[in-house]
Amino acid sequence: MKQTLEQDYIRAKRKSAKPMLWVSMVSMTMMFAGLTSAYVVSRKRIDWVSFDLPQAFYVSTFLIVLSSITFMLAKRFIKQNNRTLTSTFLLSTLLLGVAFVFFQFEGFSELLNSGLYFTGEQSTVKSSFIYGITMAHLAHIAAGIVVLLVVIYNHFNKKYSANDTLGLELGAIFWHFVDILWIYLFLFFYFIR
Repeated sequence: MKQTLEQDYIRAKRKSAKPMLWVSMVSMTMMFAGLTSAYVVSRKRIDWVSFDLPQAFYVSTFLIVLSSITFMLAKRFIKQNNRTLTSTFLLSTLLLGVAFVFFQFEGFSELLNSGLYFTGEQSTVKSSFIYGITMAHLAHIAAGIVVLLVVIYNHFNKKYSANDTLGLELGAIFWHFVDILWIYLFLFFYFIR
């Protein structure tokens, strides 16, 4: 009887949690669609200056893709009740996420060293957009790191098992979303100069 009630509770949580997450991700997608649309429209300005993306953004893109893979592996191993490998891959995801943030700031440093600023006389329309959009994405990555820390905390408190992976799944969905969002932004900035 107790196990049936627990299963019903898990099903009810799953039924409401994932749709709420998807709604929030759709709203975030709309925000970035608006920002990138403004970028496209602004390209027609006479003061538009084109420049190459910082090399650090290439490194951060590789790291964020790798972090999605490690999170997928963590999810795979928790479903096999392999807590050791799940821990390894969750902690690897966290380290890769922090490294991604580091290289994003390295990219900002490269832009500054090139004389491209966010605001002021030395800023360009394009550099302002790249700083602004990238910082908005970094805010979402910060939220993703907080989510990841909660997932890791719950994992070490044995909240997840092969039968109950909901929190880990929700964290993975959000993490993959911010990863895919960065890949989109990177490719957008790379191809639309």
